[in-house]
Amino acid sequence: MTNGEPRIPDSRPGFLGPFRFKDFRLLWGGLLVSNLGTWMQFTALGFYVASAPLATDERVGALNIGLIGAARALPVLLLSPFAGVVADRYPRRLVLFITNAVTSLLSLAVFVLIARDHAPLWALMITSGLQAATQAFDAPARQSWVPVMVPREYVGGAIGLNSIAFNAPSVVGPPLAGLLIAGIGVAPCFLVNTVTTLAVLVALAFMRPAPPSSTRRGNVFGAILEGLRFLIGHPVLRWVGLLLVVTSLTIRPYNFLLPAYAIHVLHTDAKGLGWLMAATGIGAIGGAFFTAATGGERRGTIWVGSAVLSALGVVALALTTNFWLAALFLAVIGLATLSFIGSSNILLQTLAPDEMRGRAISVYSMILLGFVPLGSLLVGSLATLLQLRWTLVIGGAISVLFALWIAFTSPQVRDA
Repeated sequence: MTNGEPRIPDSRPGFLGPFRFKDFRLLWGGLLVSNLGTWMQFTALGFYVASAPLATDERVGALNIGLIGAARALPVLLLSPFAGVVADRYPRRLVLFITNAVTSLLSLAVFVLIARDHAPLWALMITSGLQAATQAFDAPARQSWVPVMVPREYVGGAIGLNSIAFNAPSVVGPPLAGLLIAGIGVAPCFLVNTVTTLAVLVALAFMRPAPPSSTRRGNVFGAILEGLRFLIGHPVLRWVGLLLVVTSLTIRPYNFLLPAYAIHVLHTDAKGLGWLMAATGIGAIGGAFFTAATGGERRGTIWVGSAVLSALGVVALALTTNFWLAALFLAVIGLATLSFIGSSNILLQTLAPDEMRGRAISVYSMILLGFVPLGSLLVGSLATLLQLRWTLVIGGAISVLFALWIAFTSPQVRDA
């Protein structure tokens, strides 16, 4: 039984198998609508801080985006360990109600600031930091809910389908944001996100409450340390965490810094930026479908291979100044990155026990939501000295070497 629905036996679940379960369908639909606004806001914010009046050249644009990234990283790094405990100990539906309501209100605040021409960098840093804090609590609660919604054999497919719900809007959202920016300005993109985020609240209202995974109470810091000891001591998950950290600091920031690269290296406008981000989204959808279709099969090998391909794609992107080649490389990066992230998620979800899953996912979320923005500050700062493209080349080389080192020295990861 899962959430009161009959468990449907299936020795090899189909690609769409998770849609058999009502609560998963509801949450998936809400996320699909909400993420359209998320991608529009992401595109608009990057364009705004990388272009005039906030930036005058490539180095200033990259640094500004890095500062926004730092503002997002700090609350995630501080709060994610507590968010994991919250995901394990409190009703996930209540947590998601709160996080999505706050996200909607913050998007409305940014809309008002930009519409009134009063959006200095420090104000955008504060609102970005607050949104990141809500995401720090949202991600572990949402992702650790998936194995409760569907039986274990459906988890791999459900994670892949959730990735599609996040990345399918990335094909439509950025070009739509580019058209809105070119036509009527940046501010409306934030208003759209305010409205679309409400779709998750509507979905949650029709879902069954899910009891906490753990009924234990007591010392919160002790629970956090227990989760960290579990991950560090696990023969596979410790390497998953390490490579996630390395790639988050070296190559994953490309997505944050793409507006600066598009404006100052490829010399394109908001529409061009939208199409470049759409190319990433098309590749990411391919990666999400691949994750959903392969499920848990040969997951360790796919995980390592995807990391290497993603890093090589970033190197190739950095070495081109041609718009269409850049779009092609971004599609490859999107596919490989989503396969890598999805594989990491599946390994965490399937190898962590139920009572530890929220804390394991909180570390995963802390890396993706905290270290990637922190990496954008690192890469953006180095770009002021080395230029953005050469900084990305170095980051890609470091990630390739780390992935290959893990592959050759840790056979248990390849066999996972």
